[in-house]
Amino acid sequence: MAYTAHVDTFARDRLPPEAERPEFLFELPDLRYPARLNCAGALLDERVARGDADRPALYAYGEGPTVVRSYGELLQRANRIAHVLQRDLALVPGARVLLRGPNNPAMVACWFGVLKAGCIPVTTMPLLRARELQAIIDAAEVSTALCDHRLDEELRSAAAQCATLKNIVCFEDAGHGELERLMAAHPAAFRNVDTAADDVALIAFTSGTTGRPKGTIHFHRDVIVMGDCFPHACLRPSADDVCCGTPPLAFTFGLGTMLAYPMRFGAATVLVERLTPEVLLETIQTFRATTCFTAPTYYRRMAGLAGGFDLSSLRKCVSAGEALPDATRQAFKQATGIELIDGIGSTEMTHMFISHSQERARRGATGYALPGYRATVLDDAGAPCPPGVVGRLAVKGPTGCRYLADARQRTYVQNGWNLTGDAFRMDEDGYFYYQARTDDMIVSAGYNIAGPEVEAALLEHPAVAECGVVGVPDEERGQVVKAFVVLNPGHEACDRTARALQEHVKAAIAPYKYPRRVQFVRELPRTESGKVQRFRLRQDG
Repeated sequence: MAYTAHVDTFARDRLPPEAERPEFLFELPDLRYPARLNCAGALLDERVARGDADRPALYAYGEGPTVVRSYGELLQRANRIAHVLQRDLALVPGARVLLRGPNNPAMVACWFGVLKAGCIPVTTMPLLRARELQAIIDAAEVSTALCDHRLDEELRSAAAQCATLKNIVCFEDAGHGELERLMAAHPAAFRNVDTAADDVALIAFTSGTTGRPKGTIHFHRDVIVMGDCFPHACLRPSADDVCCGTPPLAFTFGLGTMLAYPMRFGAATVLVERLTPEVLLETIQTFRATTCFTAPTYYRRMAGLAGGFDLSSLRKCVSAGEALPDATRQAFKQATGIELIDGIGSTEMTHMFISHSQERARRGATGYALPGYRATVLDDAGAPCPPGVVGRLAVKGPTGCRYLADARQRTYVQNGWNLTGDAFRMDEDGYFYYQARTDDMIVSAGYNIAGPEVEAALLEHPAVAECGVVGVPDEERGQVVKAFVVLNPGHEACDRTARALQEHVKAAIAPYKYPRRVQFVRELPRTESGKVQRFRLRQDG
């Protein structure tokens, strides 16, 4: 990095050492970007400069009237937010700004405004509780937060325990928040900070198997790769596309599918704050959506409901977030005539790296390495496995893992490869078949849930003496969280106690992480050294 626009070099200074970074590949000409690049300018300003100012960029669909934001309107709002960050909040390029809100146009404008000002968005899930927010704020040393006014309570609770977070500015999608008041005093034009392509653009947090959050660092060029690599290889996009789906913008899967991909091609996105399978089908019907992104859990339920909706506009449906069962693929195809596009990505890799086009789908397979990426299956010694042999998935390409000052970098990156924590086998044609996670991460309905984090929450309840948490198979969600609990004396092993523990976890951490199944046991299986044998819990589950 010979040049950086960042005055605050916190993130750059906490990149992993060069020797611990993966090998990056830029073999495709389309993935070679100029040395100076601001991804907000490439996605938004360039669209307006090409004459797309009046084209719809975002639709907000919900309980009230539909809100439409054109590319031009979105640009002006983002520019005013960038002014607020620079002038009112005195932030310098490289400062971290926490974003907290649902999928709505105000949240998108904030994200672009932060990038335009040369700052680094740290986007968080709306469901996170104070303790989870505090861990993220402390790790990234966040000084400023832009927050949907409906979600500020947990954030303010976290701020009370954080040394760095000084400013919380609330926004309102209807336009009457504190942020909008500050925006009104600033012009609609802004000169983007001239960031380098390898300046830090994002810090995206993912819970590891220990529950301690890992910040993954991504550059401005990485954001553009999300819009260039997977869409070109699998979707054949156009400006007439209308995209919709369930991934939150706090996930890089959502960031890529809801923003980077459609805006790279001048398409539109429908943002819905609270989605159910029925609402997603209604969204497709109402907005004549062409492309849908969600997890297998939704597609399973949508297949049984599809007959009640007009889905004639829908051309492409992408499944990610968890393994796609073949039964779900076939049920959805029978109901809609659409071949689901499967894929796997990770927060560490920014977006998807293995997928397929509709024409090249193969039953049971996740797909093949996308152009620009290489993938293989390695044994425990790091040697390539023969076709058909299960091993560790290893990937390299134009994106890769850079943890924020985290020793776990050496586990994820080995010999230039990114080891995703997934067990796969590869056939002789280069198709990859998912087998399982190689760690203790629980993947339920597209959400990654760390068992030890749930255990920590359970252990805070006075009834719990010991506990072990694992993922167990579930037809609806792929996996669900199951807790094996040893009770303290005086507490009854009954449904009432189980419900109390579930409600306790919901109140302590994000509600989607709570154990949907609770089994009371006299003792937990342990090794001679005292470690819980989670594989035995999974067998008993």
